[in-house]
Parts: sequence; C-alpha cells; structure tokens
Amino acid sequence: MTQYVGIALGLLGAVCFSAKAIVVKLAYQHGVDAVTLLALRMLLASPLFIAVLLWQAIQQRTPAALLNTKPKPNVRDYAFVAILGLLGYYLASLFDFIGLQYISAGLERLILFAYPSLVLIMVCLKQQKWPNPKQCLGLSIVYIGLVVVYWHELHIGGPNTALGVFWVFLCALCYALYLFLAEPAIARMGTIWVTCWASLVSTAAIGVHYGLTQNINVLFTLPQAVWGWSVVNAVVCTFIPVFAVMFAIERLGSAKVSQLGMVGPISTLVMGVFILGEPFTAWHATGTGLVLLGIAWLHFKKATA
Repeated sequence: MTQYVGIALGLLGAVCFSAKAIVVKLAYQHGVDAVTLLALRMLLASPLFIAVLLWQAIQQRTPAALLNTKPKPNVRDYAFVAILGLLGYYLASLFDFIGLQYISAGLERLILFAYPSLVLIMVCLKQQKWPNPKQCLGLSIVYIGLVVVYWHELHIGGPNTALGVFWVFLCALCYALYLFLAEPAIARMGTIWVTCWASLVSTAAIGVHYGLTQNINVLFTLPQAVWGWSVVNAVVCTFIPVFAVMFAIERLGSAKVSQLGMVGPISTLVMGVFILGEPFTAWHATGTGLVLLGIAWLHFKKATA
C-alpha cells in the first residue's frame, strides 16, 4: 500500500509541476508581466511554507522528536540556504517565467526536463572526470531531441523563440545548480527545512525586485483572473508538488520518483494542445521521445550502477 501511495504522490507532483507552464500562459493572456506574476506566486505560497515550518517546530517539541539527531541550524546554514533560495526559487523561476513569454509550454517543459543532464555534468566537473560512454550516449540523445523540437519551433514559433529558449535554459541551469548544491544541506538539515526557508528567501528577493522595478499599487488593479491563476500557481503548481514529491521520495526513493517525473513533459504537451491550442507535430513527438529516452537512459544507468 505504501508503494502505491508513493506512486500516486510522485505522479501528482510531476503533473502539478508541469501544469505551471500552462497556468503561466493562461495568466499572460490578461496582460500581466513575468515579475508581477512571480511576485504573486511567491506571495501567495509563502504563508503555506511558513505554516509548515511552524508545524515542524511544534513537532520537534514532542517526545518523539528527542530521537531526532539533526543539528540545529547555525548562521552558516541560513546563509547557504539563502544562496539556494536565490538560485532555485528566485532566479530559476524568474528566468522560466520570462522564457514562457516567447516559447510554447511544451518546449519549455522539455528544456527544463534536461536538468538531470546538467546535474550529471556538474558532478563530473566536481570529480574532475569525463562522463563515461554510456552517460555520453544518454546526454547526446537528450540534446538531439531538444535540437529537433527547437529547430521545428524556429519555423512555426514567433521571432523570439531563440530568446525564450535562452531564458528557459538559464532556468534549467540554475535549478540544476540548486539541486547540486542542496544535497549536502538536505542531508544535514532535512528536506522540509531547506525547501521552506529557500522559498521564503526567494519570496523576499522577488519582493525587493518587484518594489524596485514595479509600482506596488498595480497589484490591486490586476484582473481577478490573474489573481485566480496565481492562487492555482502558488497552491497547485508550487506547494502541493513540492511536498508530494518529497513524500514520494520517502516511500519509493529518488530514482523511482525521477522515473515517474517523466510523465511531466507528456502531460504538459497534452495540456498545451487541449487547453492552449499549441501545435503538436511529428517533430514534437520525435524530439519529446528522444528527450525522454535520454533521461530514462541516464536514470537507468545511475540506478543500476
């Protein structure tokens, strides 16, 4: 039963994460900009993360918490998680929202889904060794698939397709760096603590960004639809999948949850076609299949190494 719950949570997290691109696209139809949309997302999600931190603090005062061997956070821990928040939830999200102004939701999700290959490259650089031939094959398949979809999008998309791809790839790079750096922090302090504090740091960062570049009074004049989609973005596409994936990893392990995450690009493509009316051609199918194959190859080899 635990395994089935884990599978359900993993699938829920993958689909909810992937729906973010669709929700952002729907909000853009009402004339809102990327910075405002990101500010609303984090503003509405932050009370939920604060509630989780408070709940964790209460749990730590129970007798069962006395068995917890994790150390109390120090100044260095807070400084490091601030860096993680700026990378993973501020810069990555900002670049993603900007890129979605120029490219389709399906292409955005494929580019983001390449982040495991970027993490692999970072690990190889840290260990000062080249990827082995099997890893190189997986990386090659992933990027050939991306090139296939990108080349086709250049012909059917707008004139700023390359610009959109650039911003979303920066997002994938920031997120990969976040995951690469977060591993020791998560091992030391726990997933809940790192995730919640990183999200709150990013909320503060986007708040400062918004205050310096926008008129805060504009928030009170936004269409109700923008607020509505921002609530969906904050709750359904941010808070729920973060913890759904976390609890799925507890039950299944990171390797199996990563494999379940492959449903994400597919669900985005399906929602993009039926909700946004985005095109889906044989080129999209070929490129998507190659990206999924490459990521599956990398995960399989890692899991069986």
